[in-house]
Amino acid sequence: MRAKSVIVLVAILLTITNIYSQTNKVKESVIISKNSNKSVEGVSISGKLQESSGQSIPFATVSLGNEEKNTTSDENGNFSFHNVKPGNYTLKVSAMGFSSLVKQITVVDKNLNLSFKLESELNELNSVTVIGRSAVNQINKQAYNVTAIDAKKLHNSTLDLAHALDRVSGVRFREAGGVGSRNELSINGFSGNQIKVFIDGVPMDNFGSSFQLNNIPINLADRVEVYKGVVPIWLGGDALGGAVNIVTNSKPRTYFDASYSFGSFNTHKSAINAGYTSKSGFTAEINAFQNYSDNNYWINVETNDLETGQYYPKTRVRRFHDTYHNETVIANIGITGKKYADKLMIGFTAGQNKADIQTGARLVTVFGERYTRGNTLMPTLKYQVKDLFTKGLNVNVTGNFNFGYEQTVDTVNRRYNWFGQYTQNQGDGGEAGRSLNKMKNNNGVATFNATYALGERHSFLLNNTFNTFDRKQSDELFPESVTYQQPQKTQKNILAAGYKFDYNEKWSTSVFLKDYNLKTTYTKSYNPSGNWGDVAYMNFNDNRSYLGYGAASSYYVKQNLQLKASYEKTYRLPTPIEIFGNVNENIQGNTDLIPESSNNFNLGFSYQTSFNTVNALSFDINGIYRKSTDFIRSEFNNNQNRLVTVNQDAVTTKGIDGEIRYSYKKRFTSGINMTYQDIRNMNKYQPEQNYVSDIYKDRMPNIPYLFGNLDATLFYNDVFKKGNNLSVGYNLLYVHGYYLYWPARGIAYGKHDIPVQLKHDLNIVYTMANGKYNLALECQNLMDNELVDNFSLPKPGRAFYIKFRYFFNKSK
Repeated sequence: MRAKSVIVLVAILLTITNIYSQTNKVKESVIISKNSNKSVEGVSISGKLQESSGQSIPFATVSLGNEEKNTTSDENGNFSFHNVKPGNYTLKVSAMGFSSLVKQITVVDKNLNLSFKLESELNELNSVTVIGRSAVNQINKQAYNVTAIDAKKLHNSTLDLAHALDRVSGVRFREAGGVGSRNELSINGFSGNQIKVFIDGVPMDNFGSSFQLNNIPINLADRVEVYKGVVPIWLGGDALGGAVNIVTNSKPRTYFDASYSFGSFNTHKSAINAGYTSKSGFTAEINAFQNYSDNNYWINVETNDLETGQYYPKTRVRRFHDTYHNETVIANIGITGKKYADKLMIGFTAGQNKADIQTGARLVTVFGERYTRGNTLMPTLKYQVKDLFTKGLNVNVTGNFNFGYEQTVDTVNRRYNWFGQYTQNQGDGGEAGRSLNKMKNNNGVATFNATYALGERHSFLLNNTFNTFDRKQSDELFPESVTYQQPQKTQKNILAAGYKFDYNEKWSTSVFLKDYNLKTTYTKSYNPSGNWGDVAYMNFNDNRSYLGYGAASSYYVKQNLQLKASYEKTYRLPTPIEIFGNVNENIQGNTDLIPESSNNFNLGFSYQTSFNTVNALSFDINGIYRKSTDFIRSEFNNNQNRLVTVNQDAVTTKGIDGEIRYSYKKRFTSGINMTYQDIRNMNKYQPEQNYVSDIYKDRMPNIPYLFGNLDATLFYNDVFKKGNNLSVGYNLLYVHGYYLYWPARGIAYGKHDIPVQLKHDLNIVYTMANGKYNLALECQNLMDNELVDNFSLPKPGRAFYIKFRYFFNKSK
């Protein structure tokens, strides 16, 4: 029935589209008839906006004063006005990150073609700490609660994408250790797979461990969009509490960007991004990066000396089995700028990684030989075209399939302690269970997105995202194992349809429907005879379907004061990893998981102002309310050695996050953001209980509820030589203490908690030849404070890094 509802909606939208098109045709024919014997009443004004470097400036606001006409430059920096009467006009151009431009123009009886270059403002300087609003105005002007990070400002830093996101209000990036470690992204209380990550609008569900947020260099991105709460449907998928969209620079251009950094714990990172576009439209792109680290940082643990038997309740040791490395290459080739295809690219992503496993889910489990390895082998297709068959119809199709594998190697029968000592056990075995288990998940993603604009006010959107997963397992140690022959398959499809109404420049509203479908094939073991060792399997096919809906609206009270609100009834389908588990990541499967659902409400406002011509302030405040059922969260399994995902019947989230930013001339910028989120268990009775649960209304464990960032940067221009700039920056991360387990359980002085965390980072960036050559020095965790995350697993202490970068861009 739900699928039929979406089909009916699509039919209605198409009918409206047809009627509106016919109406427009009638109006056009009348106008043509009326003016067939008269001269045109006005002329056209067109133009192009560029940076001083020649790069186009997309989505700038352009206004024609006398007639109060407004428009926005497209992705190539082009803008136009039509039917302009002769006369004198004031043309105003404004774009975030650039000085405003005001020009007096005279319109006579000929079309005008203009070209302007805007001067960059303070937030366009090369800095590693300026996390302000993106220069792309259109992103932040959406009705959704979204923050756009201009990643170009961070290209000289050693940050990966994950740690850049960690500085955004409402966002926490959590990881189990150092470079390449297991990680999790949290946005306003939702975390893990409740948050979806995209790259250029394509879900990263199947990219593999060689291509994760904490090993992707920031240089790969042009900007990063963070959606908190309701997610626009053109980002297809089943995000429950937010999404991150990594946007690469897809403009046809010729450029070369290379960087290399090294530092503490024998950490080395390098990246090359290059592209070439010929006059004929032939385009080639390559992105390559690698990460290596020993991850041998110091931690405080409790352990026993195997030789003397002495117990050490808290001793400082180095991690000794945590080396990580990965190498990834992304290559694309195709054509751009054609009538039949704005972009048609075929590509291939190849990557590999190897990660030593130092611990289990907790520090008490120590490994010295166990490790994982895997690769990504993924062909890709991208097709984009504007005005397909008719003006206003834009289509975007993508597809990829990952043939790679993940493998756990555990064949040494030893037991280690934190001093690196071990006892050798007799016979075959392993540290966590003898295994050479290799998993080929054979997963693919296909997306289809179509938008149709009717005039300037109405637009319709249709999106479909299809995911397939078919795990094949093998283990050469147990080639005849029946366990590895059991099916583990899922198919997920999300169909969405929406309508957007732009009443005027001030008010915009969107409504949408989503149809969610999940098909799962799996088996469960049982003992048919009751005799020890007798195992049989029962087959299951689970089909589920759900209908979601929502709306988002934005209103400008003044030009610099925006109010926005959104609501969504949404679902999040369990992932294959949550259902079937993943030995490589110490995750136990749970085939009894059911989809979680949530009613999400968002309300926020943003305000920007300037005074005395040299000072500027911006404010952003957002409030959230979530009412979730069957909330999926992680906890320890019965053996306390793996994580397992479970459903929590009822959870509510109330929260607020805000950011204030200040800048003075081109010399100083600073900002502070804070997030508070109250996430409570509202399940009054636990399963099989007839009394009120002891954790009813308890705060959810192992989730930070108060955290924030403070940053400040000083800029010095023309240092030693004209065109050479220096910046000195500071960043502070604060996370308030929180409980590891349910707060209501345990005695007052015996609760396991994660204490307050403070992380101080310093950086110095020196750019030469207007950004062609760049040098950065960084110190992370300056005070060497103890930082812990993910079930109290410690993160690295004080670390120093240096980065060299060369950048060349050929303007068209």
